[in-house]
Amino acid sequence: MVVRRELRLVDGRTLCAYDTGGAEAPALVWHHGSPQSGAPLTPLVEAAARRGLRLVTYGRPSYGGSTPQPGRDVASAAGDVAQIADALGLDRFAVMGASGGGPPALACAALMPERVSGVVCLAGLAPYTGSADWFDGMVNPGGPRAALEGREARARYAETAEFDERSFTAADYDILAGAWKSLGEDAGHAGTTWPDGLIDDDVASVKPWGFELEQVEAPVLVVQGGQDRVIPAAHAHQLVRGCPRAELWLRPFDGHVSVLGAVPVAMDWLLAYAT
Repeated sequence: MVVRRELRLVDGRTLCAYDTGGAEAPALVWHHGSPQSGAPLTPLVEAAARRGLRLVTYGRPSYGGSTPQPGRDVASAAGDVAQIADALGLDRFAVMGASGGGPPALACAALMPERVSGVVCLAGLAPYTGSADWFDGMVNPGGPRAALEGREARARYAETAEFDERSFTAADYDILAGAWKSLGEDAGHAGTTWPDGLIDDDVASVKPWGFELEQVEAPVLVVQGGQDRVIPAAHAHQLVRGCPRAELWLRPFDGHVSVLGAVPVAMDWLLAYAT
């Protein structure tokens, strides 16, 4: 059973979190992509349950009923997750993030090394390098490019932005019609209902993250689709070079969404290696 909780933070903000429970079970905190509500998706709940994992998810600021946090950076996620973990009684846990959730997952490991046992990043962004080639391979880099000019510019871009269907491969569309249908439904709802979340994610991704990859002491698994047209494989290689204990699983036929088919085996990796 998934329990939804509205947690009051020390600065007065509210975060909406979800917990499958199990005080003695190893815990996994999931960091959602951009945009999503933060509610647990069916494939995640099922895969965690089969492995005896306690799954915790939450909506980042401005998503899913969580209070906005103006000016937040990637590192801000660590402070939020620390308070979620305290409220739920989690002393030590693993983290997993997909796409826009990859950087917040790494932030938790970098800034809470005593609590995070391992990290999985699926199709995750790497820190902005200041070079134009950071965008190479992105079919539609308009959002992060606009974010380089600041939040107001990114918000103006959002007024006319449309999803480019070329961003997804045939494999992506297949998995969205099947096992991960709940992701497509949730992302569509979140993008319409909480557009500020995506804007703030993009701005945070292209400014300094608030930590360095070399601070991530926990083992890191980077899972990347070789045909990803949203976050190209160069980002995965940058993450592996930057994190001291990282390994790369390159799935050559996966795109940005179909790479999520690796979630169950990535959970097995966390259980076998990181914990």
